[in-house]
Amino acid sequence: MNIIIYTVVILSIFYLLLRFISNISSKKISKGLRFLIIIGLIVFAVIFAVGGRFILTLPLSLASLALLKLKGLSIFQLISLFRLIQTLRRSGRFSFNQSNLRNSSTISVDEAYKILNLDINKKNTKDDVNKAYVKIQKKIHPDVSPETARLSSIVNEAKDIVLRDIS
Repeated sequence: MNIIIYTVVILSIFYLLLRFISNISSKKISKGLRFLIIIGLIVFAVIFAVGGRFILTLPLSLASLALLKLKGLSIFQLISLFRLIQTLRRSGRFSFNQSNLRNSSTISVDEAYKILNLDINKKNTKDDVNKAYVKIQKKIHPDVSPETARLSSIVNEAKDIVLRDIS
């Protein structure tokens, strides 16, 4: 019964809208449409000027993660992987282009906590560290995708550093 009522209401609104538009001159319609397009472009320009770097980086990174053939990941898992890769890229320890990597053997304690998504100020236990480690390794272990072997080794190193720090 509700579907019939909703359909009648929607069709009535649609009829009234079409009747209203038919009484307006085409010049007014084109002016209004032109005005809406200009306002929309200005809004998009402001959005991209303020947050364009992040807006454009996230989809491109998620698309590049898809190229790594990571199967069965949810959008939340992809976003956490995106954060992990951004942390490693800022420190120069990860690049999709392997020739541009600087070879470093240690990760700072702050970076290790960021990689494992742990709070450095919180009192973490070995169990917390192992849970965070397992959670990330389930997503990026080389058995899941061979292309993530470097990333997996960095997470292993981060786990070792955090465990040494809390001991």
